[in-house]
Amino acid sequence: MKSIADLKKIREQARHNISLRESGERTQVRVYMGTCGIAAGARQTIAAIIDELAKQNIGDVEVLQKGCIGLCEHEPLVEVERKGEDSVMYGHIDEEKARRIVTRHVIDGVILDEWVVNCGCSIGID
Repeated sequence: MKSIADLKKIREQARHNISLRESGERTQVRVYMGTCGIAAGARQTIAAIIDELAKQNIGDVEVLQKGCIGLCEHEPLVEVERKGEDSVMYGHIDEEKARRIVTRHVIDGVILDEWVVNCGCSIGID
């Protein structure tokens, strides 16, 4: 950091990143981050989601950290709920898959069937 302008730029980027996590007009993206999720790479997954939303300049998506839901064998888990649609649970999501979920499901509305977890519960597709 060499100037006040650099500091202001960093502040604006941080504000934008926070707004990505706190807005929620259109879609919610939930990343399950119990200890099993974190051990499986959920921190990298949520970082990739936030980064991809920023790259795509998408500001009307709420990104949430959630706790364990007991599907440890499918971690990291990401759930996408677009406004007016059923939620979809994805399993074994790494950084690359997370970015594809943002571009294909969050933005385009296309469910990526190959990663959907059939959990037999009210979350995700049964």
